[in-house]
Amino acid sequence: MDQPAWLAAAWAELGVREIPGDANAPEILRYFRDAGDDDVKTETTPWCAAFAGAMLERAGVFNTGSLLARSYLEWGTALDDARLGAIAVFSRGDDPTAGHIGFVIGEAAGKLYLLGGNQSDAVTVASFEKSRLLGLRWPQDESEIPTADGSIFAKALAHVLEMEGGFSDDAYDPGGPTNKGITLEVYAGFKGQTLDATSRDRLIAELKSIPDATVATIYRRRYFDPADCSAFTPPLALMHFDAAVNHGVGTAIRMLQQSVGVTVDGEIGPQTLGAIGARNVVDLIEVYADIRRARYRALPHFWRFGRGWLKRVDATLALGKSWAATDGIIRGLMEPAQNAKGETTMSDTSTMVTTDDSAKWWAQSKTLWGTVITAAATVLPLLAPAIGVSLPADVIQTFGDQAITAAQAVTGLVGTALAIYGRFTASSVLSIRKS
Repeated sequence: MDQPAWLAAAWAELGVREIPGDANAPEILRYFRDAGDDDVKTETTPWCAAFAGAMLERAGVFNTGSLLARSYLEWGTALDDARLGAIAVFSRGDDPTAGHIGFVIGEAAGKLYLLGGNQSDAVTVASFEKSRLLGLRWPQDESEIPTADGSIFAKALAHVLEMEGGFSDDAYDPGGPTNKGITLEVYAGFKGQTLDATSRDRLIAELKSIPDATVATIYRRRYFDPADCSAFTPPLALMHFDAAVNHGVGTAIRMLQQSVGVTVDGEIGPQTLGAIGARNVVDLIEVYADIRRARYRALPHFWRFGRGWLKRVDATLALGKSWAATDGIIRGLMEPAQNAKGETTMSDTSTMVTTDDSAKWWAQSKTLWGTVITAAATVLPLLAPAIGVSLPADVIQTFGDQAITAAQAVTGLVGTALAIYGRFTASSVLSIRKS
């Protein structure tokens, strides 16, 4: 079966671990924020539920908003049997309020294998006795799931929806019937239905009453995530997300690259991230806004929609500036300090830049990772028992073949190596040195 979106998000975090001493891993602190808690400032706070909540939120799925693992016993719907990506809640010690939570990736010999956070102080795979299992849960139907309110995505989406307005069917708008910024064609594609003369009226009626959760899911999957908005602090994430929605993801990325003066290739890689990290975020979004205005003025329908387009850019820029001023945000990259998952060297002066997908620009070969997955399924079951880990070959092959994209596989391989071979501290991190 295909992996659910929240499990895909979790695989991309495999290998993130706590930093020894007084320092805190920025990615772990971000899990708390994404899960809806802005008050936690230390990774010493148990974070398995924060990790699970953050992955759900990144997939556009409502979480409990709680840092208690047992809060998920009342979330979603109960499952009688484990399935790939299900949330498993386990007891922890004798405390009736304590627990542990993770995502199911396999089952063997009376144990469930979980991909989860705060497992040996890291995001890793671990096994748990089924005798400790308190419950298995699965999200409700997607159309009934509201969006969490505290995330950058939710706040940026609120602005975009305000700019987009309600239903319209302007003859001059090439998008045709549109509601809340969702065109009829996009909605039909999301529903997996063909848009033709026989389905048009019915789909328009559905579009007019589209659920808020469906709107959020479409925006997240079609614009926010593909544009890598989660890599940026709120002011830049807002401007970039709004641009992706209004201009298209590819165009938005190229405008962002133009804003920071790097090669315009439509791919957010180390060079683009390094340039963003070197810029003041307010200066950056001002330049970005100017580029958007120039692009609007060059469009053939500017005479019809131009005034509204320019007002939209002005409103987005003003809101981004207010967020920067209120929260004291200077940089454009999320957590530009040390990243526990890996750091990228962007300059000869060893400036370190944090990214959400630090590996995706250098591991695109599906053939390569198909070979790695096959090898892992053969070798790891033989090596792992010697160091206290039992992961059957069929489990490895299942999540390898069905649950790891090329980008996630390379991050997962690094994380698994860190987790299995000694569970050592993250004093040595991955880096890509600019040549």
